[in-house]
Amino acid sequence: MSVPYETAAYEPAESPESPEEHLARLLGRALNSFELPDETIQRLDCALAYDSSLHSAHHSAGLHRETYRHTWLLDDGSALTLWELVHNTAPDSVPQHEVYIDEEELRTATARLPLPPDAPDFELPVTVQLSPVPTPRHAYARDDSADHARRLLRRAENADRPDTRTASLLATACAHQITQAFGRPGRAGRAGLCFSLYEHAFLLRDGEEVSLWEVEHTATPNGRHMCEVYLSEDAARDAMERRAAQVS
Repeated sequence: MSVPYETAAYEPAESPESPEEHLARLLGRALNSFELPDETIQRLDCALAYDSSLHSAHHSAGLHRETYRHTWLLDDGSALTLWELVHNTAPDSVPQHEVYIDEEELRTATARLPLPPDAPDFELPVTVQLSPVPTPRHAYARDDSADHARRLLRRAENADRPDTRTASLLATACAHQITQAFGRPGRAGRAGLCFSLYEHAFLLRDGEEVSLWEVEHTATPNGRHMCEVYLSEDAARDAMERRAAQVS
């Protein structure tokens, strides 16, 4: 006889969680989370969104087993899935949580459970509904990005450099990319001076992207290198023109 699925075995969060909070809660309750590869955890550090759903269930004579699919959208546009196994087959009947990186591992763990072979079972179609987060514009590298932003702002010498609000925002950066920008040489390209423009793009933990524009130049009284940082490319290029005009 089929036994109705009991939702009490799996309590959803009372309020929406961030991808990071959801991962921490999953790993915190899983008895075998220490077995997950470090590479998998590192990839999930900058997840932008997640989706969780019941995948299948198995019930009989007071024993139950459910499997859940947890999928995260990563900052490179790819998705990563962890499979959670929940069951009450331990001697004390307390629900046990385990987590696996693929379905093959999940099936192996499920086969070990002492459930009657004729217990009713159902499987739901896999439907993943991730939040509509746009694919990041840059190919980010995971590094100590918050520290990189701090050091960049610290070496900026222009009086109109980004303020403390920007510094606080970038303290949540989890990845970044540096690229050199070309084009629009203007006066700065004709003055015989050394000018370089770089975009420092940062990915924040909430999926927002923020760029700082760094100007390195030698348009100084003694020809020394100087660093200036701006919030937009136009502001940075305007500064290059002004500096070049002052020494031309």
